[in-house]
Amino acid sequence: MLIAAMGLFGTIGIFRHYIPLPSGLIACVRGFLGALFLVVFLLFRRKKPDWAAIRGSLLFLCISGASLGINWVLLFEAYRRTTVASATLTNYTAPILVIIAAPFVLRERLTVRKVICVFVALLGMVFVSGVLVSGFSGLSGIALGLGSAVFYAILVLLNKQLTELDAFDKTIIQLLTAAAVTLPYTLLAEEWNASDFTLTAVLLLLTVCIVHTSITYALYFGSIRHLKAQTVAIFSYIDPLVAIVLSALLLKEPFGWRETVGAVFILGAALVSELPERKGA
Repeated sequence: MLIAAMGLFGTIGIFRHYIPLPSGLIACVRGFLGALFLVVFLLFRRKKPDWAAIRGSLLFLCISGASLGINWVLLFEAYRRTTVASATLTNYTAPILVIIAAPFVLRERLTVRKVICVFVALLGMVFVSGVLVSGFSGLSGIALGLGSAVFYAILVLLNKQLTELDAFDKTIIQLLTAAAVTLPYTLLAEEWNASDFTLTAVLLLLTVCIVHTSITYALYFGSIRHLKAQTVAIFSYIDPLVAIVLSALLLKEPFGWRETVGAVFILGAALVSELPERKGA
């Protein structure tokens, strides 16, 4: 179930590439419909939300949901302005950002190994960004990908404070909040009209909402309760690996030795940073 969920997450960039709709609109619809299908899923399981727990954590839920919505918009826009592989890799610098923020937010110790991982990941970003070849021109997609990583890191840090909440209850509220936050941006700042909703666009958008949100989250949450946290962390890197392979095979996006080195540095640093350390290390 976890492998299936991570594999599906890795294909979302391909679907975004072929949806001719603004990023905010996709994020808004994804939030509303994703939450709706999760509610239906829970109804079939005859499971009621824990409203007392939700009310007690409502502020953190709303802030984390807003972070999720902004993360989606920035990531979807990054998919438009750079390659799917580069956007995915920059978004996966989020674990490194969590490492940097953890000593201040979570009072966690910053070890030598984690400091080294931060520098290795930053070096990987230099290779992936393309500055070694083209300088600082055309970096808007990379910048948007890094912005999405910042808000994903905020989401991770806030979720560490929401351990008492049921995973499905938490996700439904966060999805609804993400949709509510992106709605004003969609209506006021983006240009779109009814003619943009072709049959292909609608089918792809529904796939993102149902498959990449509702079904994938159901698979993810259904699996993590039976697995160790370390196992979940390691298998989460199936997502960027699938995205990189599919972007090269299906979209024919260039992925040379520099991007390969950058991918190894970023994913390797993020993975090593999550491995358990020996006591006293």
